Amino acid sequence: MKGILLAGGNGTRLLPLTKYINKHLLPVGKHPMIAYGISKLREAGVTEILLITGSRSLGLYAEYLENGKDFGVSLTYRVQHQAGGIAEALELANGFVSPGDKFIVLLGDNLFQDELTPYIRSYMKQPAGSAMVLLSPQDHPNRYGVPVFAEDGSGSLLYIEEKPEHPQSQYAVTGIYMYDDSVFEKIRKIHPSQRGELEITDVNNLYATEGKLKYELLQKWWCDAGTFESLQEAAARMKDVLP
Repeated sequence: MKGILLAGGNGTRLLPLTKYINKHLLPVGKHPMIAYGISKLREAGVTEILLITGSRSLGLYAEYLENGKDFGVSLTYRVQHQAGGIAEALELANGFVSPGDKFIVLLGDNLFQDELTPYIRSYMKQPAGSAMVLLSPQDHPNRYGVPVFAEDGSGSLLYIEEKPEHPQSQYAVTGIYMYDDSVFEKIRKIHPSQRGELEITDVNNLYATEGKLKYELLQKWWCDAGTFESLQEAAARMKDVLP
């Protein structure tokens, strides 16, 4: 299985820090944020990784990570020339992912304690053309994409609501996704949202409509380190995770 690390975006909630440096290179404990995603992938045996970022930050990543050898992985880089959404960035993985391959996608600002191996094993058992998202229980899920489940007790995921005012569950859809190459066809079917971006929620909802979106629950701490508060929390949690 290959891995995709998405490390673009403008990081506007972390201004003025992100005026000078890409959000995913900000320090979390002893290391830049991006190091933790690489570590989690390597821990799960995912060593072929594509890192997608903006042109302004490419040189910084290449200087820090180089080809990934010192981190125990093999890194390839691709550039998202403008902030057109997560799904648009993911489309750049077409070609890096071979036909029929399954792969895992991490958003670079997602920090978590669970090991990925059991979730990857579960996804590898799913049929071709299906997808998986990982969920995390949250006190304020309205800040995230929120799964809506069937009321018949089956636990089926019907669709995902993006930042709903009145969440229909207490779970957040984390920035950890698993797909095969069918995702590129799904991306071609969606249209830009009101903010002019190709949204990954729209992609996931196409799978959900077809009954092909499965989910698993993270059991430990998870954080979207996109605000000053969550960045501080992440630094406290992760300070001793990597040597």
